[in-house]
Amino acid sequence: MTRALETESHDTATEHTAASRSEEAERSRLDEIFTFQELARLDEALTMSSRETGLRFTLYIGDLGKRTRVQAEEMHARSGRNPTDSVLIALSPGQKVVEVVTGAGAGRRLPDRACALAVLSMTTSFANGDLVGGIVNGLRQLSDQAGHPASLRRH
Repeated sequence: MTRALETESHDTATEHTAASRSEEAERSRLDEIFTFQELARLDEALTMSSRETGLRFTLYIGDLGKRTRVQAEEMHARSGRNPTDSVLIALSPGQKVVEVVTGAGAGRRLPDRACALAVLSMTTSFANGDLVGGIVNGLRQLSDQAGHPASLRRH
């Protein structure tokens, strides 16, 4: 399930970092799997979730290896400047696995129960053949649960 992780920032990727050959291959595969409109819809959902909550949502779609949870946690730790306030949704459709990893700050706003309900909603959509819709709905549920950051809340 979901665990809060206390991690230090590992700023391993920046906008100035060149994509590796495997990242380029992964991107081209996603272009074959998703239409431009679907990719735009996913990008908008991730952007809106991050903007509304102040948390940084990221999405990984691909094989997670044999130890799916460990792999997802490692990706989360390397995902950017502030993993504490980040949420990673890692999907491995071939393995039929969804992992949600939250940093410690995000975990206080997204308890395991909320993450489990979002995963249930996503997997129901996936079973009906709607990968993009399932991801978008899961992001909405997580955003609704997390609410707005304290700086935007009315006192």
